[in-house]
Amino acid sequence: MRRDHWQREIDRLDPETQYEQIVRITAMHEFPWDSQQALSFALFRTYAVPSIGRLLHETGEFTGATQKRHDDTALILETLAAEGLDSPDGRAGVRRMNQMHGSYDISNDDLRYVLSTFVVTPVRWITRYGWRPGLDAEKTATVRYYQRLGRLMGIRDIPADYDGFAELMDAYERDTYAFDPRSRAVADATLDLFVGFYPRPLRPAMRRFSIALLDDHLREAFGYPRPPRLVTALAHGSLVARGRIVRFLPPRRRPAFLRDTHRIRSYPGGFMIERLGTFPATMPQDGSSPKG
Repeated sequence: MRRDHWQREIDRLDPETQYEQIVRITAMHEFPWDSQQALSFALFRTYAVPSIGRLLHETGEFTGATQKRHDDTALILETLAAEGLDSPDGRAGVRRMNQMHGSYDISNDDLRYVLSTFVVTPVRWITRYGWRPGLDAEKTATVRYYQRLGRLMGIRDIPADYDGFAELMDAYERDTYAFDPRSRAVADATLDLFVGFYPRPLRPAMRRFSIALLDDHLREAFGYPRPPRLVTALAHGSLVARGRIVRFLPPRRRPAFLRDTHRIRSYPGGFMIERLGTFPATMPQDGSSPKG
């Protein structure tokens, strides 16, 4: 199998209509690790919007049950991409997200902003750290995929193209980012979780590296100190170097799933997508068979 196997496969697909297949190839064959990291950072940056950070802190889920909330979010998003938005599991995943979001007073602006981070952050990450440049077809497919997901979630005024998503995300962050101790608490709990995936001796360094990867305005909104220039250079340089090494690896034949890694720890016996997430007392729970 040639190194450009999946790129040639993408070239045969239409990003306007076959966007799910392209997103699946990009996230699970070409850039699985990068996609996972980028989506983690996408969610992380939303905490700096005070209305989002406060809500997550008030629920207690992202500070008191951080691992489970991480796993639930990752598994739902991964299932949507792997199975397709119109598959039974895809529909169940969208229904779960809508049930959870519908239990809280979340503005359309906040939901639209979160959606924009899922589009823009992975594209920018791959541009900066990927083993190859992202393809125009991959960018278009990402936009179409999240436009469709946004419509299924009832989000209004979704941008028409990538530039619209990027402008929305950047403007929303300029207008709303501000320090809030509750947002900081959610960020701290999430960082503790992320560095906990590494051996204990490496955790202090990984925490410093993670903060060094944050945009200045994001880091300042959380109140994290500016890292030394050397740490910032090492953090970014290590990711660039990784991309150059991956360039010489063979293409991935089988899709890579986050649920198969040590980072998902809440469901050793498998999971049912209908049971993921939070359930207010008045919300019925669907039954199904475990996955995984």
